[in-house]
Parts: sequence; C-alpha cells; structure tokens
Amino acid sequence: MGQVVDTETAKEFIGEALEKVAAEELSAICREVEQKALWFQGKLSETHLPQLSSGEYYSLLRRVFATRRSANKIIETHPLESFRKQAMALLYGDEPVSERFRTFVAIFDDLPVHVARDLASEILHFTDPDRYWLWTRWMWDPRTKTGALPLVTTASYDFDGEDEGAVYMKIGEAIAFVHQVGDAAGFQTISREIYGTDVFLSCVYVIYVYTVLRIRMTQEFNRVMPELPEFSRRLLGVHRQVAHVEKTESLEN
Repeated sequence: MGQVVDTETAKEFIGEALEKVAAEELSAICREVEQKALWFQGKLSETHLPQLSSGEYYSLLRRVFATRRSANKIIETHPLESFRKQAMALLYGDEPVSERFRTFVAIFDDLPVHVARDLASEILHFTDPDRYWLWTRWMWDPRTKTGALPLVTTASYDFDGEDEGAVYMKIGEAIAFVHQVGDAAGFQTISREIYGTDVFLSCVYVIYVYTVLRIRMTQEFNRVMPELPEFSRRLLGVHRQVAHVEKTESLEN
C-alpha cells in the first residue's frame, strides 16, 4: 500500500486549528473525551452491562452526538433488555468485529443508517479504545463521500466496502495511519493517546464546515455558528450540556 496520509495537509489543518484555539484547550477536550471513555468502560463492562439501568441507557444515548436528540424514541423501539443483549453481542461476541458491527447496525435498521453506525462505533471505541476505533458520519459519510478522513488521506485510499462491517475495517485502517503520523503532522502536541487523534479529526471537520459555510452562507448565519472548541465537543459527545444527563441518571437509578 502506498502513502495513506497526506501529512502536509494534516499539518495545515492542525496549524489552522491552533490559530483558532490554544493547544491547552484542545488538550482539555482530550481529557473530557477520556472521561467519557471511562464512563463507557464502567457502564458497558462485561460484568456491569447485564445490569445497565434505564437511567444509564438514557445517559449513554445522550452522550452520543448522533443519538442525543432521539434518545427517548430509541428507547421506545429498543427497550433496555434488548439493548443490553445487542450491546453484549457487539462488544463481547465471538464473531469478527466487522460481523458484529454489521449485525448491530442491521438490528437498529429503524434508525437512519448513519445513526446506527455512529452508535455502534461509539460503543466499541469508548469501551475499548485500544482495540476499536470511531466511525462517525463527520469522519466519513459513504453517501456524500465527505468527512474529516478523506481531507487528510490521499485520494488513492479507498473507503468503500461491501457492507457496513467492511467499511468499518477500512476506517480503522485509515485512522491507524493518521494516528501513526501524528507526531510528524504536529497534532500529537494535543495528546499522544488515540483521543488526541479523535480531537484532531473533529478539528479537521469543524474547519472544513467553517470553510464551506463562509462560501455558501450569510455573515449573519456564520456568526451564530459555535466556536471550534464547542463544535468539537459537540461532535465528540462531551458538550458541557451533558452535565444535566448526570442529574437525570441519578434520579432514574
């Protein structure tokens, strides 16, 4: 395989991000993402997941950008016991992860496919970040062929696959390459952990969105767009509004 990551472009993106926000703020977002992961690891451990409470289930959905606004609807169509079963199979099943991922997405077929994919990948990644990776629509959208990853990889890299599981594996390969060149590209000043790569890719997407909106939208619309740190936090599910979820969870437990 030839070169996968466009290192020079990656450098440009992190340089532009650091013009908009201090490295310390991006590092703070990394720490918040790590705290999110610790929460997932506690609630979705093999021992705790079978006992997951309704409040914890709701809180989990509120921590995922794609499911935050539809948490109650998802709970109606996928009750707690069903979710426990599917999450156990996704995380701890014997099949290859590509098959487990594909099965989970298929079971949640009442949701838009990108929402089911986002939920599956966040469960995997934040429960076991050393083994699994994030695939959200803002990283790679197969329908529009857009996202953060194609902006920092070479045009020759093929993200397509025969099914959702195959694409998930392609995404993982690309993210692994991006993470490996992080030092050369300069974004591991944020963090050398995989969460630093997550934050970097969220910054890439935010800058891309800002660029598109500056061209297409009015100045008034652009002024109401969130600043980069807030936008990044929203994409990664660590927006400060999650604080009220903790209160809800404590009331429902």
